[in-house]
Amino acid sequence: MTHQRHIDVDGVRLAVTYSGSGAPVVCLNAIGHDAQDFAPLAARIGDRFEFICIEWPGHGDSGTDREGASAARYAHLLGGALQTLAVDAPIIIGNSIGGAAAVRYASRHPVRALVLCDSGGLVAVTPTIARFCGLFSRFFAAGARGAAWYPRAFAWYYRLVLPTPAAAHQRKRIVARARALAPTLRDAWASFGRPDADIRDVAAELDVPIWVAWARRDKVIPLAACRPAIERMRRARIDTFDAGHAAFLEQPDAFAQGFVAFVASLPLTGPLDACRPTRAIA
Repeated sequence: MTHQRHIDVDGVRLAVTYSGSGAPVVCLNAIGHDAQDFAPLAARIGDRFEFICIEWPGHGDSGTDREGASAARYAHLLGGALQTLAVDAPIIIGNSIGGAAAVRYASRHPVRALVLCDSGGLVAVTPTIARFCGLFSRFFAAGARGAAWYPRAFAWYYRLVLPTPAAAHQRKRIVARARALAPTLRDAWASFGRPDADIRDVAAELDVPIWVAWARRDKVIPLAACRPAIERMRRARIDTFDAGHAAFLEQPDAFAQGFVAFVASLPLTGPLDACRPTRAIA
């Protein structure tokens, strides 16, 4: 069963969607995405986990924010949200900017484990990277200004971001909101090009189990560029999936099986005891 509530965090009305029951798993979407990204995963293993999807400002059913989108801002909102929701030491699945926010949060708060899916922040912000991010920010700025060509260009872009058939419905939903999402995407991409977007050292200091679940076809955040930072993480393991940016959405069966195996490898503590795999996932 799925239900939704709204909470107020630092002046922002955030939508929180709950699915399933069991050990808490906090789900953090990529920029421009929403809680629907995680519905296929919840449909498969919601009998063992409670998926708590927190939608970022301007995403899904959340309200707008007075501040621009960035991983640092989202980590701050995440901290307030989990305090309000009374969720302690969860497993966190973070995709893209959600992964970067999860790393920042985990550096300041206890978490049971992290699942990083094509996480941002794991490359040096060199002049080349800054220019790359600036180009994307200008692309989305054109959409925010109402450029006539933007919706078609955005649709083409999202065929690269989510190329697999399993993501077709969610891709269509995101493309339909192309203009509404443009200001948030503009601000987020501008933030990716700033020096403080580099969280490699923060990630390297984490002493928690980390499952890196990467999409092999990611054109924007390729694994090869992030692997040096991943190899510095103390307790990380890597699996790859035939996907473009969000393995849990694009390859939900394989991801669900890998996720259950990862959870089974965690120390037996509290509610996770009940989540050891008891049957194979189809």
